[in-house]
Amino acid sequence: MADGEEAPKIIIDSDWKAQAQAEKQKLAEQAKAKESGKGGGPAGASGGPEGIPPASFETLLSSIATQALMSLGAFMDRRTGQPIPADLEVAKFHIDLLGVLEEKTKGNLSKEESEILTGTLHELRSHFVQQATGGAGAGGGAAGGAGGGIPNANLDGGLGMPPGMGGLGGRD
Repeated sequence: MADGEEAPKIIIDSDWKAQAQAEKQKLAEQAKAKESGKGGGPAGASGGPEGIPPASFETLLSSIATQALMSLGAFMDRRTGQPIPADLEVAKFHIDLLGVLEEKTKGNLSKEESEILTGTLHELRSHFVQQATGGAGAGGGAAGGAGGGIPNANLDGGLGMPPGMGGLGGRD
């Protein structure tokens, strides 16, 4: 080194190791708390953002279709075990919402999205007509072929929704 230059001074903070260790421990505790919170509730329950599906076109369709299905009596009341009574006016509203979505997005959807929307609308409209004409009673017997009436139908994939989308199975 030249005569005018000083050697760089190294300042060692004696607390840096303790601070780093405390921070590491705090992060580990937070991760542990998150993991224990995930599996602690009943099936389908979510304690936070981890259980919320991603915002997507399919999730929007699923949400509106689920409301329509509930209004068609496709879900059981968890407290009583009885089917939730059908409200055809509300069901028609939700089906019409999907119809508006189909009309307004025509030409702007991928082939898959368009097929999902078309299939969902077809299934919901068919179930609505069955309910409106009395073809599928609240008891959900064998009327209507495969799957029977809506209350006992296989709703997890029968509405054109991709497998694993969730939200459509009335069996939470």
